Amino acid sequence: MHISRIYPHKPNKVYLYATCLVDMFDPETGIDAVALLEQLGIEVEYVPKQTCCGQPAYTSGYTEEARTVAEHQMSLFPEPIPIVILSGSCGGMMVHHYPRIFRDHPLHQHALAFSERVFEFTEFLTSVCHVQLADKGDATSVVVHTSCAARREMNVHTHTAHLLSQLSNVNVKSADYEEECCGFGGTFSIKHPNISEAMVDDKTRHILNTGAEQLVSADWGCMLNINGALEYQRQPFKGKHIARFLAERLKSHEASSEAYSQNAKHLGVNA
Repeated sequence: MHISRIYPHKPNKVYLYATCLVDMFDPETGIDAVALLEQLGIEVEYVPKQTCCGQPAYTSGYTEEARTVAEHQMSLFPEPIPIVILSGSCGGMMVHHYPRIFRDHPLHQHALAFSERVFEFTEFLTSVCHVQLADKGDATSVVVHTSCAARREMNVHTHTAHLLSQLSNVNVKSADYEEECCGFGGTFSIKHPNISEAMVDDKTRHILNTGAEQLVSADWGCMLNINGALEYQRQPFKGKHIARFLAERLKSHEASSEAYSQNAKHLGVNA
């Protein structure tokens, strides 16, 4: 489903769409993403009223409800600037499925224009900002998990690989069946818990078999599922979002901690 895009020049300002999962479970990743973008000379605006993108409703067959959510989200980002999103699957929903659910609707052209402004975080760094990263971290090894939706719809696996290849002290290891779903799938894990559990057991086994020291992903839905399984298995291993990993490698993690109180209020986080 992934299609070629025409990328704009690096902007002076962007919106950050943190996603509901980052907001609820890992707001520090949002802070790190802000710090990284600001280091690139980009002003970041966070809209506190942003919520779910509507994907769970849409993939469960509730198109009308998903359209209502999508209409609200589109109204929150009026400026004609890029929207950088910290999830490939949410990005796929906005880029590919917003125009679809507004087909034959008065807001169809608006949805098309909106979708063209949405960029997944790693995509934005590689294809819009053309970043060149200078690794300042100690030697380590990582294994990457890419959401299957993000892989299909947003090509996140290639953008992530490009970023990690620039880190001189990071050895990237490949897991068997890395393109397979982790079993999360939004409401799939709730509707089919036994199947989901078997899938994430396979995923964690393949990840651990790599011997990598760290797990990195660009999608917090998958990470929530995988980290939960690893914790249940009592494994001393926990994945992190790539925004947090890059901030640590570039030492912007410390800078973001210093600016935490200032940026936290924009992200709705209690400092």
